[in-house]
Amino acid sequence: MSVETIAAAGTVTKRPKKINVAAELARLPFYLWAVVVLIPFWWMLIAAFKTVPELMKNPPTFYPEDPSLNSFYDSSIDDTDSVPGVFQRWEEVSGGFFRFAANTFGVTVIVTVVSLLIASLAAYMLTKTAAPGRRLVFVVVISSMMIPWQVSLIPNYLLVSDLGMTDSYLGYIIPGLAKSFVVFFLVQYLRSIPDELVHAARVDGASEWRIWWQIVLPLLRPALAAMAIFVALGEWNNFLWPLIIIRTEELFNLPIALSSLSNQIVSNPGAMGVAMAASMLATLPTVVFFFLFQKHFIKGIALSGIKA
Repeated sequence: MSVETIAAAGTVTKRPKKINVAAELARLPFYLWAVVVLIPFWWMLIAAFKTVPELMKNPPTFYPEDPSLNSFYDSSIDDTDSVPGVFQRWEEVSGGFFRFAANTFGVTVIVTVVSLLIASLAAYMLTKTAAPGRRLVFVVVISSMMIPWQVSLIPNYLLVSDLGMTDSYLGYIIPGLAKSFVVFFLVQYLRSIPDELVHAARVDGASEWRIWWQIVLPLLRPALAAMAIFVALGEWNNFLWPLIIIRTEELFNLPIALSSLSNQIVSNPGAMGVAMAASMLATLPTVVFFFLFQKHFIKGIALSGIKA
């Protein structure tokens, strides 16, 4: 038997894949919903590169006919029709837009890292130690999840005001460190880890701090990665709490800065392009962050039962 015959005999004929029409039709509403969700982002993108006259055009165009970077930096700022770009605003603030971005980034990183460490330590205490009253503490943690966070807004403000932390970075950070849901989630995750690992470490003479740092934290890495995404996105988009406690422009975060821009659209519709450009710059890090940690994000939704 020739080599060609053997090769031909071993060749498997690939049948054309059948298209399940019913399944594709069932997915059609999801495709339409995806388009509806993406339309505002598309408008934000094209409006950031439109000129002021094109933004005023009626009916509007769905692509920039004459793309321009004036919404970011307008070199012809002396013209009567020109509007200061994103990087030309807030001249009284050192760094301008970049200062707000740095405030947001710094607070997000600090709150995310410290709150996850505190939550992991609390979860370890509630599951792997014989601390007195741990069940009562866990009940209090769960109960706090049933109270809308808006209810605690005024008491938190009065407490922060009495401590002298209003209009400061501490006012940003300290109230955001308590994450009851993260504690609850990590408690459930730690309960699946055998207690024998902790007992063996205690027999070897390891302290509770060393057990938490060298044994518990590495085991919690998947859960911490999933929770880090939710915490980071929540802090990046935090608006209401900073709006209440911050008065100095140098301490503004990106959501407050964008709010001040959107208020100018009423008196000057040409500022819409600047607001869209600033929104695009503020959204871009979260989009990059999502695509980098998409696997953990989806896993976090699946594990925690949260609907996106």
